[in-house]
Amino acid sequence: MSVAKGDLYMIDDLIRKIKEKKAPVVVGLDPNLSYVPESIQKKAFIEFGETLEGAAEAIWEYNKGIIDAVYDLIPAVKPQIAMYEQYGIPGLVCFERTISYCQSKGLSVIGDVKRGDIGSTSEAYAVAHLGHTKVGKNELTCFHEDFATVNPYLGSDGVRPFLNICRKEGKGIFILVKTSNPSSGEFQDRLVDGRPLYELVSEKVHEWADAMGRGEFGYSGIGAVVGATYPEQGAALRKIMPDSYILVPGYGAQGGKGEDLTGFFNEDGLGAIINSSRGIICAYQQDKYSDYGADRYAEASRAAVLDMIADINGALGRDA
Repeated sequence: MSVAKGDLYMIDDLIRKIKEKKAPVVVGLDPNLSYVPESIQKKAFIEFGETLEGAAEAIWEYNKGIIDAVYDLIPAVKPQIAMYEQYGIPGLVCFERTISYCQSKGLSVIGDVKRGDIGSTSEAYAVAHLGHTKVGKNELTCFHEDFATVNPYLGSDGVRPFLNICRKEGKGIFILVKTSNPSSGEFQDRLVDGRPLYELVSEKVHEWADAMGRGEFGYSGIGAVVGATYPEQGAALRKIMPDSYILVPGYGAQGGKGEDLTGFFNEDGLGAIINSSRGIICAYQQDKYSDYGADRYAEASRAAVLDMIADINGALGRDA
């Protein structure tokens, strides 16, 4: 099934950026106050005190520095909402502020929110992150990400509201299939009729993606999350979901390397986008980039992005 050009504009826009920048990568903006250089924290605390507002201000300045340093190299970012929620309402303000700033720089934003509920609750989550909220005569956006991550393990009741919003808004979702954490197999690898549960979930993702249709580059706005730490499973799932983009967490800090990731891509060189979070935003704390120091943390992040792009493109046999 194909759709009119523009109907799936967010996935098409993301792929266009990936092709233009030759960078199938996404930077995870998953900040913690312990990652923020002392000089930035000190400045924020002078203005706001050692408060939630102070923490949120420090994280905002930290994020902004990284975004300014890397936005020209990458197609997308992936802020993890829990890392902002831990700082309360000021943290959520920082989350939205970060999203808006990234979009102003031309970046696609994948909201890593992992929502999964049922009925009106799931619909409210979908509206909050991808849709419009009606207030009187106005239709207003809240967090306005371009994509969101969705937990499917409550079944279609939890996913359908997101599918509806995607159709209406031209947005996209990445559905958890096989996650990168070591204990994911406790449930996801359980055999059902002789097959691992994650395979059955991937077949459902393919069904949803097929119903959504394919955009300009042949991909649906309904994608999947498959961890870099499971390359064999990733290659198998790639075949089950040929029209879905795969968001691949677990590169870098969790052990994933470019040479492990070729099976996540299709023969067209598309189909996957690789995430690194701590490996990029905390690069200055790594031995490899320690010469930059804390005050040049953003430059260290840029160097780490360049190395990541070169690693992945090298594994795929193409020039950066």
